[in-house]
Amino acid sequence: MSAAEHNSDDLKTPLLPINDPGEPSSSSPFSLKSLVTRKSLYVLLGPLLCAIICVFVKFDGPVTSRNMLGVLAWVFSWWLTEAVPMPITSIAPLFLFPLFGISSADSVAHSYMDDVITLVLGSFILVLAVERYNIHRRLALNITSRFCGEPVNPPLLLLGICATTFFVSMWMHNVACAVMMMPVAIGILHRLPMGPEQSTHVRKFCQAVVLGVTYAAPIGGISTLTGTGVNLILVAMYKGAYPDADPIGFNTWFFFGFPLAVLIFFALWAILCLLYLRRGSSQALAPYLDKSHLKGELDLLGPMAYEEKMVLAVFGMMVALWMTRNITDDIPGWGALFHGRAGDGTVSVVMATLLFVIPSKKQKGEALMDWNECKKLPWSIILLLGAGFAIADGVQSSGLADVLSGTLDFLQGVPYLAIPPAVCAISAIITEFITSNDATVTLLLPILIQMAKTMQVHPLLLMIPGAVGSQFAFMLPTATPTNVVGFMTGHMDIPNMVKMGIPLKIAGTVCLSILMPTLGAFVFGTNQGAP
Repeated sequence: MSAAEHNSDDLKTPLLPINDPGEPSSSSPFSLKSLVTRKSLYVLLGPLLCAIICVFVKFDGPVTSRNMLGVLAWVFSWWLTEAVPMPITSIAPLFLFPLFGISSADSVAHSYMDDVITLVLGSFILVLAVERYNIHRRLALNITSRFCGEPVNPPLLLLGICATTFFVSMWMHNVACAVMMMPVAIGILHRLPMGPEQSTHVRKFCQAVVLGVTYAAPIGGISTLTGTGVNLILVAMYKGAYPDADPIGFNTWFFFGFPLAVLIFFALWAILCLLYLRRGSSQALAPYLDKSHLKGELDLLGPMAYEEKMVLAVFGMMVALWMTRNITDDIPGWGALFHGRAGDGTVSVVMATLLFVIPSKKQKGEALMDWNECKKLPWSIILLLGAGFAIADGVQSSGLADVLSGTLDFLQGVPYLAIPPAVCAISAIITEFITSNDATVTLLLPILIQMAKTMQVHPLLLMIPGAVGSQFAFMLPTATPTNVVGFMTGHMDIPNMVKMGIPLKIAGTVCLSILMPTLGAFVFGTNQGAP
């Protein structure tokens, strides 16, 4: 064993390096220049913007509305520049709100443990169980092998890969879905020739697959409340602004979100086939892709184990309970037994708890899940959701929503049927070029709530296009995390994203504009005025 290895294992070895007094120190002397870095300037930018707004900006409303705008500038500048880690920025409202007199620390802390937060926590624990037992890979190979065709049918195979991603994204966060499904898609593409030997047909097919998985994940997430954080923020803000109105439950949203997502998904598939799958693709791909390859990978996984079956059973039970908590006004679900005190978050936590109770056959004495697996939980996303709820409450309670709603007064003269596309387009542009979809919704929805009160229309007529529109960020790699996942594969570039993103954004806006005043009026009662 070398001396270095011995020292690293020695418990007496100091954790911090100690300079030998007999050797000259290699550290450079301290200087003020070492503190003047881009990151330190970004850190100072937040408080500086806040101070400028608090000193120079004058509102007709209360002082707290001006202070809230300053806090927003502080928090959003840190989010945009990543001056400090995102989780730290997300907990900034816990000390900034009391400091500026916006709300008490107790009321802010409640936003970080909402029923929606427990819904996310339980869902992510189930996602970790799915990953642990490789269920997502088995599901992908099963569905893809059925769509492959014999001989290979590129449009059908592309539909199978994208449909698998769409389906998986319905039940877990779209970022987690993209991270899980992209290796499966790339594994299929690795069978194809790369480099100079790659033909145009093969290159186009590779681009279509990566673009399809990248975009199918957020589109599938529109279907359910758990598919994306944006839907959860929408539900929580609507519940907070209208506590006496009927809340948007899992099945209520599904009746609207799923048809909308299916329409946009088929628009995605049609655009991909039109732009990337030319004639002759089948002959170019036939030597490399067939059912035998996919079945071979499936055989390597072996038969479904007991642990996989139990995780799937828990997952299916959770979905069934979500769907049946509230059925219709005439047919109450099981939630009526608890007088409405049990929410979707309660279901998620109970089902996640079962994973730590049901015994495992592989490891005797152990449960299906180990608590150490929970170290992988995306706490940054959970804290970001909490920050979104806190900011939404702060914008409302401080009076800033009343002030900012005047900036969108031009929408009051827009015809009823033109409201959804107008709001959707504004939200999509903000997400594409300025900030993330979660941050966009966090800032935009409180303003839209106030506008709905001024216009005397149902708030969901504005809130749903604003929330769903923020998920139509398809043109730039930095717009959403799922775009980053696809961009990092090397199979897609910005010109391809723009070429694909523009028609897909238009198609999504058209689908939403058609369904919002029709199906939305039936599901949410948006044609009946404010709740």
